[in-house]
Amino acid sequence: MTDKMIDRTPAPEVAGAIIPWFTPANRPTEDRLEETSGLVEALGCDLAFLRAEHVRKVNSSVLLSGGILERLADDLKQNDCTIAVIDGDLTPVQQRNLERKLEVKVIDRTGLILEIFGLRARTKEGRLQVELARLLYERSRLVRTWTHLERQRGGGGFLSGPGESQLEADRRMLDDKILRLRRDLDDVKRTRAVQRSGRKRSGKPVIALVGYTNAGKSTLFNRISGANVFARDMPFATLDPTIRRFDLPTLGEAALIDTVGFITDLPTHLIDSFQATLEEAMQADLLVHVRDRSSPSDVDQAEDVMIVLDQLEKETGLPLPPMIEVWNKADLLTDDKADALSFAARGTVETPAVLVSALTGRGVEELLDLIEAVLLKGASEIQLVLGAQDGRARAWLHQNGEVISESALETGNVAMSVRLANDRLGQFYAHFPGLKPD
Repeated sequence: MTDKMIDRTPAPEVAGAIIPWFTPANRPTEDRLEETSGLVEALGCDLAFLRAEHVRKVNSSVLLSGGILERLADDLKQNDCTIAVIDGDLTPVQQRNLERKLEVKVIDRTGLILEIFGLRARTKEGRLQVELARLLYERSRLVRTWTHLERQRGGGGFLSGPGESQLEADRRMLDDKILRLRRDLDDVKRTRAVQRSGRKRSGKPVIALVGYTNAGKSTLFNRISGANVFARDMPFATLDPTIRRFDLPTLGEAALIDTVGFITDLPTHLIDSFQATLEEAMQADLLVHVRDRSSPSDVDQAEDVMIVLDQLEKETGLPLPPMIEVWNKADLLTDDKADALSFAARGTVETPAVLVSALTGRGVEELLDLIEAVLLKGASEIQLVLGAQDGRARAWLHQNGEVISESALETGNVAMSVRLANDRLGQFYAHFPGLKPD
């Protein structure tokens, strides 16, 4: 048998997963079960089983009650699982005790998301941010696992044994690594700030896509920009932010940013670590909140996104940009539901919305019109008379503003009525000071 005939691809890890719930209010929905299944798939594991478990009496040392723990242990063994996923929060002691009792690797929701982010990071910046999040997570989970050394008391009269010293040494080592990563990420922030200032000087509007993971942001990004960003029906299909140019109907060239998806109970370590990336969204001219209107959990997911944005607003000190909503995945709706949502979108006032299908292209033109209308909201309307020598100014107005009317005069000049965003108005007068009214 030759090497060509031998499949040397390592077999995927096999995982068993449970979602513990404690009150009727947090009983997992079908959407939550599907989300957990998708997270395990995104990790590259085969999912042997997944179920919700009602924990009536919390065991402080292992979280799960005896019957649930025994059933989980049996199922893990019968399915030859190497990983147990507890889709909830585990304390460091609970995680350690579960690994001892189950004899497999145990990860909680935060650990699961961090593992996926580690797989998805491709750029240097992405890897730095994931590594920082991982170290912050590990530091928070340092426990006294060195108890076998505590009996080796010295004669110096110290209350703490060598175990405590080892714990402090680990903590100092992690703190040093965290400090170095924060310095590297500060360099990333400075680079991004320079790039942002360049985009600001160019006068091109910046639009950032935000939304719950798997809402279809990357598919919409590809549809609008013509890019080929990896997009799959799974959580966190893309991690590193991507910026592409695209054209608006009258404003012309603009920048579109695809950001990492948000999720329920997004670990605070990730929000902290990914500020360099998420600040791109906070400093955009417009946020486009992409929602999966085919999902029964759409409203809850939208609330989770707003929770993360509010947290970012507090932590960065940056105000939220104006926002519109994209009601995505119209292709998965019945005709009656799609018609009803389309009618409802036209009636939205506080947060303008449009129904689209990023997959088929339905509603994308209306979305571009809405983006432009919001960017031009509060814009100034000016009237100009341009001579033959003002051809560059006329072309600039066509490229950067909304030309309302344009007519030739008997003198050979051209009378124009143009609507410009306020920052564009300042740019116009800076480029063409001779045309500025007295």
